[in-house]
Amino acid sequence: MELRFQLQGIETAAAAFWQAFPLQTVFAFHGGMGAGKTTLIHALCSARGVTDTVGSPTFSIINEYRYAGGSIFHIDLYRLKDEEEAIRAGVEDVLYSGELCLVEWPDRAPGIFPPDTIHLRLEVLDPETRKIIS
Repeated sequence: MELRFQLQGIETAAAAFWQAFPLQTVFAFHGGMGAGKTTLIHALCSARGVTDTVGSPTFSIINEYRYAGGSIFHIDLYRLKDEEEAIRAGVEDVLYSGELCLVEWPDRAPGIFPPDTIHLRLEVLDPETRKIIS
């Protein structure tokens, strides 16, 4: 999948994303600092009907949001140094929970992801345009 979108139209991109991946549960978002990973995840949560405040879990590592279909776990591995630290933080348990998991900085603990994880690269094309490639 390749999806290009303007930040002002991110809601449309989020709806298209969920249409492209209707049954998958674990998504690993790769991209540099400032690429828009958290912004995209916020839009993905909104598209699923999350009404909780969606924020970056940089310090908490894992945020859980409720929606009509269950839970969405927003995971940020940026502060972790390795897979062992991710396991101690409970990340592996969440990844195998069957609930939706949206993970930023997955390269910090690549060995703990389920084999069917969807890896996505978020690229900055210009200040207002992004591209997602799976």
